[in-house]
Amino acid sequence: MRKKKFLWMTIMVLMISMFLAACGDKKEDEDKDSVDGTGEETENPEFMSIVTGGTGGTYYPLGGSMANIISDETGIETNSEVSGASAENMTTLKDGNAEIAFTQTDIASYAKEGKLMFEGNVVDNVKAIGTLYPETVQIVTTAKSGIKTIADLKGKKVSVGAPGSGTFANAEQILEIHGITMEDIDAKHLSFDESTAGIQDGSIDVAFVTAGTPTGAVEGLGATEDVVILAIEADKAEELIAKYPYYAKDEVPSGVYGLTNSVPTVAVLAMLVVREDLSEQLVYDITKAIFENTDEIGHAKAKLIKAENALNGVGIEVHPGAQKYYDEKGISAD
Repeated sequence: MRKKKFLWMTIMVLMISMFLAACGDKKEDEDKDSVDGTGEETENPEFMSIVTGGTGGTYYPLGGSMANIISDETGIETNSEVSGASAENMTTLKDGNAEIAFTQTDIASYAKEGKLMFEGNVVDNVKAIGTLYPETVQIVTTAKSGIKTIADLKGKKVSVGAPGSGTFANAEQILEIHGITMEDIDAKHLSFDESTAGIQDGSIDVAFVTAGTPTGAVEGLGATEDVVILAIEADKAEELIAKYPYYAKDEVPSGVYGLTNSVPTVAVLAMLVVREDLSEQLVYDITKAIFENTDEIGHAKAKLIKAENALNGVGIEVHPGAQKYYDEKGISAD
């Protein structure tokens, strides 16, 4: 009788142990979220950061809105952070110091290929969510400067963005097409806010600003000065695109900054990228949250952010989670 009782108790203990182990495995599975962009099982972060750009640009306000949307839709607290924008953001993701970033499509390609400012510093742990809107190259001055064309920039004090930034690369390439080098100008490395403040106080003459229009810093300048945007004429735009195919023709429309006529220029595309170790399900949720809640983005660029355009011009590999969302929607690149 005692043996039977002992055997029965042993069986009960084993059953309870197996039940508890199963619960533990289930809890562990719940804490993990499928697989990441490399096919490995991973845990969701408790907190996420979106690195954006300077406060005078377009990335920063967009990032704030998107962080709120992602927090609400995924339940993971997400904040946006001021940064040095595209090139710095790619390095920040490489170093594991943020999860999501804004960048230009050209800079993302340089980073993945280890070219230009990323020579010897390949960024190999980042994949795309998708493109968002054109990043318009705006060559900004004022009527009182007397500067009317890009050829007039020789010998002038020109803000070309931080060394290694996307704006710097754009400035260098556009000047090159016009037969001008950085040595031909007095190059200044300023943020957008510093650039427009410098134009206003006369410490610089012109600034390259690569950002969605309208750009806050340029709008601020337009409140006190007659803003002039220098044109990139069609033949020069075509020459630029032939050599650097990630550019596209664009314009700064009339009415923006008080302009009476539209101004031809070029653009690259703004895009969102993520660390590839974020899980497929989480990136799917992030992608869905952004593209299905654009009405909550408090910026004029929100109307251009559409899932059906998100695979156009990406230039780098798309994260499997984002690709899953596009596949469900029947979206492919044009």
